[in-house]
Amino acid sequence: MSKTLKAPIPEGPLAEKWNNYKAKARLVSPNNRKQLEVIVVGTGLAGASAAASLAEMGYNVKSFCFQDSPRRAHSVAAQGGVNAAKNYKNDGDSVYRMFYDTLKGGDFRSREANTYRLAECSASLIDQAVAQGVPFGREYGGYLRNRSFGGVQVSRTFYARGQTGQQLLLGSYQALLRQQHTGKVKLYARHEMLDVVIIDGRARGIIARNLDTGEIERHGAHTVVLATGGFGKIYYLSTLAMGCNASAIWRAHKKGAYMANPSWTQIHPTSLPQSGEHQSKLTLMSESLRNDGRIWVPKDKNETRAPGEIPEDDRDYYLERKYPSFGNLAPRDISSRAAKEQIDLGKGVGPLKNAVYLDFSRAINEYGKDVIAERYGNLFTMYKKITGIDAYKEPMKISPAAHFSMGGLWVDYELMTTVPGLFAIGEANFSDHGANRLGANSLLQACVDGYFILPYTLQNYLADQIKIPKIEVDHPAFEESEKLVKDQMQSFLSCKGKKTAEEFHKELGKELYDKCGLLRTKNGLEKAIENIRNLREEYKTNLLVPGSAEEVNSELEKAGRVADYMELAELMCVDALHREESCGAHFRAEFQTEDGEARRDDENFCYSAAWEWTGNASQPILNREPLVFDTVKPTVRSYK
Repeated sequence: MSKTLKAPIPEGPLAEKWNNYKAKARLVSPNNRKQLEVIVVGTGLAGASAAASLAEMGYNVKSFCFQDSPRRAHSVAAQGGVNAAKNYKNDGDSVYRMFYDTLKGGDFRSREANTYRLAECSASLIDQAVAQGVPFGREYGGYLRNRSFGGVQVSRTFYARGQTGQQLLLGSYQALLRQQHTGKVKLYARHEMLDVVIIDGRARGIIARNLDTGEIERHGAHTVVLATGGFGKIYYLSTLAMGCNASAIWRAHKKGAYMANPSWTQIHPTSLPQSGEHQSKLTLMSESLRNDGRIWVPKDKNETRAPGEIPEDDRDYYLERKYPSFGNLAPRDISSRAAKEQIDLGKGVGPLKNAVYLDFSRAINEYGKDVIAERYGNLFTMYKKITGIDAYKEPMKISPAAHFSMGGLWVDYELMTTVPGLFAIGEANFSDHGANRLGANSLLQACVDGYFILPYTLQNYLADQIKIPKIEVDHPAFEESEKLVKDQMQSFLSCKGKKTAEEFHKELGKELYDKCGLLRTKNGLEKAIENIRNLREEYKTNLLVPGSAEEVNSELEKAGRVADYMELAELMCVDALHREESCGAHFRAEFQTEDGEARRDDENFCYSAAWEWTGNASQPILNREPLVFDTVKPTVRSYK
């Protein structure tokens, strides 16, 4: 039966809600913290910051990652910067303005209180990172330097050249290792979580596989935190690392955690274009490049001249033309759709006609090559290493690519899922971004969730768990979950089909990108659902997984992840089909304005869709969380 969800929001004016919560939240005394165990799955910015912060408070933390080191978490790929409302440029920024930009950027499809809290905590993150030694860019006088990002008209993005995510991750990694050295964190590298264990309705542990030995392990705790990132890799060709996956949150979903707005996935406008069928990953070029780079295509779709030979009158700077207030810094969803529009018109550039130009010639003439190199040098180096082209001399070629998941596990104000004791932080949850994420807010959310929010909300939950003894892993619930995991692996190994998980994934990804990507239609989504169901049935009988479960077996790992993708992909299409409106990254061709922009339907769809697992991937139950706007009135989202 469908439910109406509520996320208990603290009382008081918007600007006072978080302080009111902290003032009344229950606490756990230092002596009692020593008796409590916390599992944190994932060691990216959200997971590492949460594990380090909780261990610093005195909790016993088990930290899991499938990489060989926490430093390999995908947070390193967020290059361009991290947002904070410090108003260093004195250009009118404020916590409220950042909150409004984020809410508007998400097309008024996020929870007001969570979005405001994100902006409110942003300044503290910068102070935290500086204290950790993160080398942000600085002005001559010593102030931290800012630049702009898409969807805003102020400069609030702090950055460390083009490697901000890596530098922030090093800060959280240091904090994590400090706690590992004290013994408060026990780190399990090369371990993949395969199931959440529920006892008496509460999350009490996980089942994990040691990827080096194949051993299945049971780990108990008083609470479990998922910080496992997003699922953009479901599209196969994406900006995400090859190992990124949805399995942790999907296994949690099948144990009772609702999945919210799964169709809201972001297509990033500045990826390197696909160069051929051989590729399994696309490379992300930072959105920060759009500060100084101008995006254009030839006006003539039959243009054959080199970009430097095409005069200004024969170029279409389409973002500057269509969105003069924001120009090349229009939000990601709008910029990606605009690029696709030009490519579909036949004006794409490059060997496959699947890209647009990102041109720095004017900025180099105005500021000089040295200034551009100081701002983006490592990105230009990376571009040349991959393409062989010197972007100081000719424009980069960029193209839209699958990137970020705004959807994820539904969480309340405390970041707890619908399973008591199971928390989801960072990109693993759906919390702050609505239907579209503004650039440089991903690093912010991950850090804020781990450093500043979870330490309060998790403690509020644990306050009545101090009398619960150590969770013993011989409980029947652990045995049941372990059997479930082993049976699934054995089914993969015994299938003896002819297609690898990689081949199935590639086929699934193309189906999603074509029918549930930048542009969705009713007919396309219905066809995608049918095709995905057929593909999932074939997966049961025609999958080939060599090797055994008692050894290093990357094909077995992929098999489980792609099986989860098969189920999640159908839910993405079901979610997109039911939402008969266009909002943010969800663009239904049937619901657009006369000038081709998204047309929201606030009367019928002003809610978050939280889907409930029923045991059948084709029969999810839709639950709704109505979005209430007490402070801001949703308006037509315009960047013109």
